Amino acid sequence: MAKGEITLIIGGARSGKSSLAEKLAGAANGAVVYVATAGVHDDEMAERVRQHRLRRPDKWRTVEETHRLPGVLLTLPRGAVVLIDCLTLWMSNLLLDDAKEDYIIDQARGIVQVARNRQLHLIMVSNEVGCGLVPEYELGRVYRDVAGRVNQLLAELSDRVIFVVAGLPLELKTPAGGSGTKGI
Repeated sequence: MAKGEITLIIGGARSGKSSLAEKLAGAANGAVVYVATAGVHDDEMAERVRQHRLRRPDKWRTVEETHRLPGVLLTLPRGAVVLIDCLTLWMSNLLLDDAKEDYIIDQARGIVQVARNRQLHLIMVSNEVGCGLVPEYELGRVYRDVAGRVNQLLAELSDRVIFVVAGLPLELKTPAGGSGTKGI
């Protein structure tokens, strides 16, 4: 991972995105800051968070932030290795607090701007939510649409984009600006 490189890892639920992101972060040079966006509101989510924590090395620093990601990135050391997991939870947190799409897109753009300015080695995890059924309720449709637009923006702004399906990574965009179909 090059200095200041930004990677977006995207895929469906339980596709292996987080495991791949953790592997890439661990292979990067430097201490890792894990930015967790999940709010814990029930026992099932608490168990998911517990499982994620068990997978991470003890030496990784964990920062819990459900809303203000650009602000958190500003507090991290220049050149740090940062893993944000997961952007779609972050988007749902903002939507549930009545944030509008334009605000969320501006915040997503801000994540990349701060990462570039601070030369962070940023790895972002996001769900691809547009491949399933059309959500029955308006909030679900808004969430799907916002997530799709934010993912498109972040893919455009990232140096590297990896799509994960059934645990298999497919590199869609390489740091050299190309695209390909090779696995990792």
